[in-house]
Amino acid sequence: MRKKLLIGVLVGVVAAVGLAVPAQASIPRFGGYAEVSVLHAVPNTPVDVYVDHHRVLRDFQPGSLVGPYRIRAGAHVVDLTLANSRNDRSPVIGPVTLTFARSKNYTIVAHLTAAGAPTASLYTNDTSRTPRGEGRLIVRHDAAAPAVDILAGGTAVVHGLTNPNEAALVLPAGSISASVALAGTTAPVIGPATVTVSPGKDTIVYAWGSAAAGNLTVAIQTVRQQFGWYSGSWDW
Repeated sequence: MRKKLLIGVLVGVVAAVGLAVPAQASIPRFGGYAEVSVLHAVPNTPVDVYVDHHRVLRDFQPGSLVGPYRIRAGAHVVDLTLANSRNDRSPVIGPVTLTFARSKNYTIVAHLTAAGAPTASLYTNDTSRTPRGEGRLIVRHDAAAPAVDILAGGTAVVHGLTNPNEAALVLPAGSISASVALAGTTAPVIGPATVTVSPGKDTIVYAWGSAAAGNLTVAIQTVRQQFGWYSGSWDW
């Protein structure tokens, strides 16, 4: 079960690598649909994405995030193949059955386990409104790396965040500085850096890549709380 830790500095890692993905948002709350985005966080492996054996994304590149898409609530089979495969009979990830509740907001992340094996995780994004002038900050550990500590001013304020867990906090809008180190150390593997917390939005930071390969990096997803639109539909 993914635990949520209350921390105040965890998303300062974002600006360190200069990688961002477009802002995402929630669809209006109607009908029997959920909203789903997809992040590809497996290094060096372009893929095709299938939902219920229909190809919905072709040649999906590492570091890319797409969506949100509207999908009918309920259980769906998701799998990923090597890019431009003829079908989904030989997936590199899956097949996995994922269940989506109506009017909920999700992100599917294809990533590496702590041991370096390809896998997929489903995160439910909290789109409830934060107080006026505040935003929600979330960090998700999706890297082939051991537990990490979140550092503020060189001091660990969160210990042992593990793959695929997340940490979140509602904070006043403004700038936050932080860095990430392997648990028990103080040498940053990402950061230190600064990120802006925006009011009425969730800023979700995904740490991905491989510590052993030296390619740890981040992707960023921004979700507008309760309000928004969707970019397409996986409805057949």
